[in-house]
Amino acid sequence: MATIGNSTNIFWHESPVGKAERQKLLNQQGCVVWITGLSGSGKSTLAYSLNRELHTRGKLSYVLDGDNLRHGLNKNLGFAAEDRTENIRRVGEVAKLFADAGLICIASLISPYGKDRDACRALMPDKSFIEVFMNMPLEICEGRDPKGLYKLARAGKIKGFTGIDDPYEPPLSCEIEIKQKDGICPTPPEMTTEVATYLEDSGFLQA
Repeated sequence: MATIGNSTNIFWHESPVGKAERQKLLNQQGCVVWITGLSGSGKSTLAYSLNRELHTRGKLSYVLDGDNLRHGLNKNLGFAAEDRTENIRRVGEVAKLFADAGLICIASLISPYGKDRDACRALMPDKSFIEVFMNMPLEICEGRDPKGLYKLARAGKIKGFTGIDDPYEPPLSCEIEIKQKDGICPTPPEMTTEVATYLEDSGFLQA
């Protein structure tokens, strides 16, 4: 007798159009640019600036923004550790599909736990997972506080806030690290150029 929800009765179907054919059509190689860092570190700024730069170059990309996804795909998740893990797992699976379609997927999420980011990287064994660490000091991020969340966390009105009473685990071997130079934060165009140059040099902007 069949059981509802029994995953043993589902099967993988291969598409008659392969990844290489999709990439040739788009003249680019699918990949995931995973931008991680504290709230206020500039993740979304970089994500959308890079999105615009790639569009200008005639490349197809799409931004998976952590806040936006919590309005839909992940709206049933909170911010407990297990919910954060499931949040990242879902985004990783969606990002993998975008990359398989031949797009340059730009994922912008705090993604505070190393094991969760590593699990997303493991979904893409062909080295098309590019981790970008927004390595900005807490005092810089808190000083920006664009959403007023640090203020609420310091006042005890938000519990489990990354960087205040919940940890952020920095990447140990990211592909790109964005940080201050001589005490000055890079501008959005500078950050965008650094990531776009990496993609170009690595061959992702051609089939």
